[in-house]
Amino acid sequence: MTSTEASEPYLDPSLPIEERVSDLLDRMTLEEKIGQLAGSYVGVLDDGPHEVDDVIDEIEEYHVGSVAPFGWGGSPNESAAAAVDAARRLQTHAVEETRLGIPLLFAADAIHGHAYIKESTVFPSNLGAAATWSPDLLERTAEITAAEMRATGAAQNYSPTCDVVRDPRWGRTGETFGESPFLVGKLAASEVRGYQGEELDENSVLATAKHFPAYGAPTRGEDAAPVDVSTHTLRNMLLPPFEAALEAGVGSVMPCYNSIDGEPAHGSHRFLTGLLREELGFDGVVVSDWNGITQLHEEHRTAGGPVEAARQTHFAGLDIGSVAGGNHAKHVQELAERGELSEQLIEDSARRVLRAKFALGLFENPYPDGEAHDLLGAPDHLDTAREVVRKSLTLLQNDGDLLPLESGVDEVFVTGPNADEIVHQNGGWSCNADAGVPGTTIRQGIADAVDEETNVSYESGSGIAEAADVGAAAERAAEADVAVVALGEDWYLHEFGPSAETTGKTGEFPTRGELSLPDAQRELVEAISETGTPIVAVLVSGRPLAVEWLAEEVSSILMAYYPGRVGGEVIAETLFGDAEPGGRLPISIPRSAETLPTYFNHKPHPHPIGADEHPPSYDPLFEFGHGLSYTSLEYESIELAEETIAPNDAVTVRTTVANTGDRHGSEVVQVFGRDEFSSVVTPVRELWAFERLELEPGERATVDLEIDPDELGLFDRSREGRADAGSARITVMDRTFEIDVRPQDR
Repeated sequence: MTSTEASEPYLDPSLPIEERVSDLLDRMTLEEKIGQLAGSYVGVLDDGPHEVDDVIDEIEEYHVGSVAPFGWGGSPNESAAAAVDAARRLQTHAVEETRLGIPLLFAADAIHGHAYIKESTVFPSNLGAAATWSPDLLERTAEITAAEMRATGAAQNYSPTCDVVRDPRWGRTGETFGESPFLVGKLAASEVRGYQGEELDENSVLATAKHFPAYGAPTRGEDAAPVDVSTHTLRNMLLPPFEAALEAGVGSVMPCYNSIDGEPAHGSHRFLTGLLREELGFDGVVVSDWNGITQLHEEHRTAGGPVEAARQTHFAGLDIGSVAGGNHAKHVQELAERGELSEQLIEDSARRVLRAKFALGLFENPYPDGEAHDLLGAPDHLDTAREVVRKSLTLLQNDGDLLPLESGVDEVFVTGPNADEIVHQNGGWSCNADAGVPGTTIRQGIADAVDEETNVSYESGSGIAEAADVGAAAERAAEADVAVVALGEDWYLHEFGPSAETTGKTGEFPTRGELSLPDAQRELVEAISETGTPIVAVLVSGRPLAVEWLAEEVSSILMAYYPGRVGGEVIAETLFGDAEPGGRLPISIPRSAETLPTYFNHKPHPHPIGADEHPPSYDPLFEFGHGLSYTSLEYESIELAEETIAPNDAVTVRTTVANTGDRHGSEVVQVFGRDEFSSVVTPVRELWAFERLELEPGERATVDLEIDPDELGLFDRSREGRADAGSARITVMDRTFEIDVRPQDR
């Protein structure tokens, strides 16, 4: 700061935060308050490169208060050293060269680790993380991500993703925790706790629940397309994970790009103020998705220009335009001068932003701590990543018990477009160039895992969608004892792009119009199958691909999702039995795109000409919750503690599971339920509780799973969650129980 003494009350850390915020606001000009509502970036967007010096100019002229100098796809700062240098330069100017010395809030997209920094710990994609069904483990990964972010200077994470997938063709499916609102909510809440800790401080980051309120159900599965759903579906399927994140104390919320019921979320007072703030009680920071403000006039066409778009979004309830920059500050200033945005509204937003900055300790510790190089990808962080991969790998099929492979096998042939590609393995929202990205590919992991007597051969066999030397691959496969074929998708963002940075052109696989593997990969599998060599297919993919033909061609299928930096070594461990495939599907795998939508929690409906005339409403290739083990597990008892409850009572299910095999195994006890009769139509099955168990050979465990009364309820026209009087059905494995719900006392 240039003229402020350290004795000012807002700089006194012993004072309450609200007192410090009020003192600072009293000293700020309107222009300085508006600056807290404007964010900027370092990197390349549509308007060309935007460098550190450009952002310094925006800080000087427009008092910009938030910046994304790294941690996103367009930034050149991909190393820890470059990130720290950018953060220090920007923060030094904000703190030491401006009148009040207000620190910047640096934000990043770190949804599966601080993965846009090359040295970081890259965890499995969210869909893979969800396959662990382990909230505690995800809380630990979020703690690690927060530590690695703060080491580079970032203090806001655009995570967790609270979207519930309704169409797996959607290009952002891999960023989600799947199709169950209950599972998504539990995992999102765990990440909030991991990012923020018990409360925000200098060691935590501001979590951002996104993309509010309904990104996961776009028309046609097309990214950012309109969401045309009923209020019932919005309230009972899409909104609950956001409510779970809010209950966990999330400090920031990001709106979705979509329009819902004709209103773009970024410009909707109904959603951002009426629903989010007034009804759900959120008092934190609302930050725009990147071009969400611009889209109001350029694509949604609800605003006549950028100034009107700024008015719409701030009146709706937005606080920060994340990358809107100095131009956005000018637009808000113009609106304030014309009386179209009140100074009180601007001050309220600035207050929320400043409150977060004080809570994060940025006024006391604004700079990176200088330990980034040692902290990012630290050995204990990578050990946690290995644990996540082990518990996420999902064994979909294992005909003839081909897996685990024998350790003394003579020759293993490795092939496929994802066998030796670390960038594909990390998946989107990570560095997309091989140079300098550490990690172990599947090919390398297998080579490291086998005995000296075992030969590992390799041919690429195919590209993602382009043919390669299939003949050479078949010849190698014919000589091997087993073929490991790594198939799936490559690195992409949003609608499977940007095309300049992915392996295919727009409209080529991976694409919304195709959920099956492309011909090049199918031809590779079929050529190897003809040799008679047993095949293990490893699927490295963001989405649950429709692979019915693959299930007919190969013995074993291992779903790896995007397993991240250590994925190759853990996949190899699992193939050879040094680790167990511990994952369970957080999303259904459809038979084909033609059978969509395919989700387990669909609603019942009439059969006008008879049920026999209707193909099944839910007939996936692999069901939600599916996952095989290398050991045998037995449910010895399943009991219901109560058979009659009041509408606000919990229900306890007691289950004993035994490992009757000869090796370690894991199980996820899944409790499903449905209302037998209710005032509105409810799903045929919903996930109401779950518990992950780890069992040694001969070990048994008894767990009590409590079903919260909220899960027995629904959002109805009275705007209250409640359980309907009547009966509900609870199912665990093949056991079904009925409970009676007494009428509410009047």
